[in-house]
Amino acid sequence: MTEPAVPPPSNTGRPLLAVFGATFFVRFAFGITLAVFASYILGRLSNLSGNDVGTVGLIAAMAPIGEFTTVLLSGLAADRVGRFPVLFTGMLGAAALFALVALTRSVYALGALNFLFGISSGAILASSLAVIADRSTADERGLEMGRFDAMNLAGWLGGFAFGIAILGLLQDGRLSIAFLPWVFVLGSAALLVGLLFAWYLVRSVPRIAPSAGFPVRQVFRNAFRRGVLLVTLPWLIIYMLIGYVLVFIGSASAGVGFSDLYLAAAVGGGGVLLVISQPRFGRLADRYGRTRLMNIGVAGFVGVMVFASLLIDLGPPPNPALLTALGLSALAALAYGPAALAALADLASALSRGTTMAIYSLTISLGMILGLVVGTQLVALWGNGGYYVFFGGIAAALVTLSAFRYREVRLGPAGTSTTPVR
Repeated sequence: MTEPAVPPPSNTGRPLLAVFGATFFVRFAFGITLAVFASYILGRLSNLSGNDVGTVGLIAAMAPIGEFTTVLLSGLAADRVGRFPVLFTGMLGAAALFALVALTRSVYALGALNFLFGISSGAILASSLAVIADRSTADERGLEMGRFDAMNLAGWLGGFAFGIAILGLLQDGRLSIAFLPWVFVLGSAALLVGLLFAWYLVRSVPRIAPSAGFPVRQVFRNAFRRGVLLVTLPWLIIYMLIGYVLVFIGSASAGVGFSDLYLAAAVGGGGVLLVISQPRFGRLADRYGRTRLMNIGVAGFVGVMVFASLLIDLGPPPNPALLTALGLSALAALAYGPAALAALADLASALSRGTTMAIYSLTISLGMILGLVVGTQLVALWGNGGYYVFFGGIAAALVTLSAFRYREVRLGPAGTSTTPVR
């Protein structure tokens, strides 16, 4: 069957604005609940004590497992049913699940709800990215992906800060612990606001379901192409690093000599820098090419691992020159995200954009899980030496995959690997 053409819609800006607004409210809701989730479980459930942190971890892990196991089906649904029906279903489902969390006292029910929440999260992400791929032109796709990342991160930061403020009020006694379940109701309300905002903007927009009537095998064959894998596999490696660092950043920073306040300021400042930088890096990817910006990002990630390892090895007090080099490397690493998302959207055929963008969600979920498992095992075996082995393996894999992709872009036919091809 001939691959369908997706006509460029006349009201392109409204669907993009709907996705950006929905993304902010979704991540705001996620951020609020993430900040209080562990405290809610430990304080709310009658059969848990403050020592059951392992149970908290298992319940929290159900969300990425749910996303990883079902997101390809969500992407396929976005291709066969339509982008916004899948997006709205995911948002409505997440809103209902948040409300249900406020009502339960069961460990098993919370685990099941978090698994279903992961399914909703994958549907939201895959369909949102498919909309951006549909509605942006090749010479502006990096900018639009950067804007998506900016709204994504702004929602996370705003929601997480709001949740931390609520925890502070609870600890000070200015709020009763009975208020804690209402945080999830607040998250549900934020999701419904985002849903209504997006629906209002796109209520008259024609539905795009390009693979309706096409065999599922053909959709998957279009999605899992060599060029797509060469873009998504580095994401897997990067999120192995991110997943590991998010878990152990507190203990590692203490070993270097950072106070909790210094760490909070660094994370907050880095978050603001992310929000500001992503559209700008996206625009640079449109002007100078996806591959160049992605290679700059890879060099930045390698630099982060090198200088972080040196800081850990030297111990406190932290060396100012190494801190500066670490900060500049982190800034360079931020170039990777919008350029890689734009490259993935460039590669996605009209038939399988939802499924192709779902591969991104699948790889980041798997990367978070693998990073935690592999990294902890290496440190358990070799202590601080495990850091170096883990970082060295991540750096070698990133450089190797980037070299393969660079070779394909330079030697392959123009337009087959990325747009613009340079």
